[in-house]
Amino acid sequence: MKTGNLCYPLSVIILTIVVVAFSKSVFAQQAAPPALPDTSKMTYNQISQSMKLYVYPSKGQSKQQQKEDEFECYKWAVDQSGIDPLNLPKVEAPVQSGPTGGAVKGAAKGAAAGAAIGAIAGDAGKGAAIGAAAGGMRGLSQGKQAQAQQNQQSQANAAAAEQEMKDSFAKAFSVCIEGKGYTIK
Repeated sequence: MKTGNLCYPLSVIILTIVVVAFSKSVFAQQAAPPALPDTSKMTYNQISQSMKLYVYPSKGQSKQQQKEDEFECYKWAVDQSGIDPLNLPKVEAPVQSGPTGGAVKGAAKGAAAGAAIGAIAGDAGKGAAIGAAAGGMRGLSQGKQAQAQQNQQSQANAAAAEQEMKDSFAKAFSVCIEGKGYTIK
């Protein structure tokens, strides 16, 4: 380390700040496991109804037995699928905004075309400027359209991922409840 050189100590300080900030965010994300629902306050088919499933006690099980069986299957399905439908993780769709670069690309294309037309008309510079402006506006519009389509696709992907999580849990729950002698639809 040279005397008077602040780059080394400054980089060590910055690195330390980054490491501390990163470790705080990692530890903050490790939340306590979600609490199980209070079964004493649940109706006998609350879990299956929340998933829009119809469970029929085909072996003559009582309402109390069905409530207990559904809760056991709820816990089992959470363990198997890794999904808790009462505490679903939120799937965020990344939204893009801001400049797309379309204006710059459009301006470059428009300038080239405008210069060629302007050269024929006698003023290549003026033609390039007009072409750049027109191309920039067109490129900006196309960039915004593409960005909107990407955002819409991103939202659709997030919704599909959330539905996939729900379906995974429902499949595990259904397997369990059928194994306990219920018919499910």
